[in-house]
Amino acid sequence: MIRVQRQDFNIGVEIDALTRGRTDVGAVVSFAGIVRADADGDPLKSMTLEHFPGMTERELNRVEAEARVRWSLQDVAIIHRFGELLPGDRIVLVATTSQHRADAFEAASFLMDYLKTRAPFWKRELRVSGEYWVEPRDSDDSAAARWSS
Repeated sequence: MIRVQRQDFNIGVEIDALTRGRTDVGAVVSFAGIVRADADGDPLKSMTLEHFPGMTERELNRVEAEARVRWSLQDVAIIHRFGELLPGDRIVLVATTSQHRADAFEAASFLMDYLKTRAPFWKRELRVSGEYWVEPRDSDDSAAARWSS
């Protein structure tokens, strides 16, 4: 399941939808990203995420298919919000299910590293000091580099 949406989501409901009635799932791993209010002493007022409808969903489907080839997964959920978000708002949910925890953990890490570095989303932050486009971080690129093989 892949959704790119403006509205909020309920983590418990989404995970329940992945596992309800399934007896082949032995592991569920989830990551939820939340808007932080403060970074380096420059308070965040809001964050705006932009994307190209259609293209973004196709790309998320492509990377989800890649995760399914790399690991033995029962199911995957990727929900990513767009629009204006405030501190404390949920941004993203990645949830993976598998028979064994290692596959679920690795796939969830792979998907989040992709979302942080290569997914077609653009983030603009409104801070006390001004408005800025979010630039890629070397630490995110380094984390994602482990998957290129």
